[in-house]
Amino acid sequence: MHERRIPEWLRHAPAPSVRGFAVLAGTEAVARGILISVFPIVMYSALGDARVVSEVYFVVGAISLLIGLFVPYLIRYIPRWWVYVVGVLMFAIGAGVAIIDSPIAAVLGLALTTFAVVTTFVCFNAYVLDHVAKIELGQFETSRLFYSAAGWTAGPALGTFLYDWWRPAPFLIAAIAASAMLLIFLVMRLGNGKLITKSRRPPANPLAYFRRFLAQPRLVTGWIFAVVRSCGWWVYVVYLPIFAVENGFSSQLGGIALSLSNAALFLTPLMLRFMQRRSVRAAVRTGFLVSGLLFVAAGAQHGIPALAVACLMAGSVFLILLDVSAGLPFLLAVKPSERTEMSAIYASFRDVSGIVTPGAAWLVLLVAPLSGVFVAGGAALVATWGLAGKLHPRLGRARISTETAPTSHASVVADTAAMQ
Repeated sequence: MHERRIPEWLRHAPAPSVRGFAVLAGTEAVARGILISVFPIVMYSALGDARVVSEVYFVVGAISLLIGLFVPYLIRYIPRWWVYVVGVLMFAIGAGVAIIDSPIAAVLGLALTTFAVVTTFVCFNAYVLDHVAKIELGQFETSRLFYSAAGWTAGPALGTFLYDWWRPAPFLIAAIAASAMLLIFLVMRLGNGKLITKSRRPPANPLAYFRRFLAQPRLVTGWIFAVVRSCGWWVYVVYLPIFAVENGFSSQLGGIALSLSNAALFLTPLMLRFMQRRSVRAAVRTGFLVSGLLFVAAGAQHGIPALAVACLMAGSVFLILLDVSAGLPFLLAVKPSERTEMSAIYASFRDVSGIVTPGAAWLVLLVAPLSGVFVAGGAALVATWGLAGKLHPRLGRARISTETAPTSHASVVADTAAMQ
């Protein structure tokens, strides 16, 4: 009798690859991209007051920030893969709830999808740091953005079009994409990640690792890069459509502009080449400086709204350069033993920027027109360009390590020299 052997791929899960993580991120981009331009319309239609809408976004953002910080504590008791699965299911359920045409359903749908994004983001980053070598992080960031390009390019404009055609359509597509995320995740068989050490101490307070974060200037600087970059996107995504309506443009301009800007994601391989030929530092500084100057120029358009829109769209291309490069200073500085905790810290940039940007814009609008928001956003980007000057010129440059890994293969690691 012939012995029947269990296929190798069933007995041993294949090692997760950069491409696998990029595909997972690309699927998430479809789920989020189709709704990013729809939820503001849904919220305003349901609540009927822009001030109330802003208050809801503020509260949801604050709660989301706390959830992101508590995820590492939760993972101490619940397997990481379960937390990720629950996050994906929350996204699908939130999209389904938002189909119902009522204020409560709109708020609940927004809350569930927002909480789902931060939950899966913390787990996803921890998995990436577990399975992607530091020398490959630049390639991963570029692949992630490249695979996400279709979702972020077509999604915003398509979402508003489908919403006008048949209200449930964008939410159904988002729910299907979330289900595909779950399927891909299960196929990748990531489990609970790599175990560095078995701690004998009781789980730390969820906020206790803030002290370790604040004691590492490279992590703090990398986090600031992420926050300011995200604030730039907030200014572009939220206040450009308002500016367009105030100046007589179509209400669809915001979604169309975002889709056109996101088409620059297909240029990320070229951006990676620029970063490799120059340095991470050069890419980060270029992104902050040029985007900041273009945002300031948009605010000083002197009665030419079309010029302001053009400057903002050009600036968004350099925000994408920051999407490629500005996350690397943080990721390259994370200690293996703090992957999950610091992933939670890093994930907080979304919610912090979602709180800071509307608050700062509210203060600006007390003394200046809407174009002043663009000037303030540009000033913050330029100021961060100055901070990026402290990055080490060789940050991210490859070096060969002779350390022997558990598998007895030599590993290639990134040069994470300290900042000047």
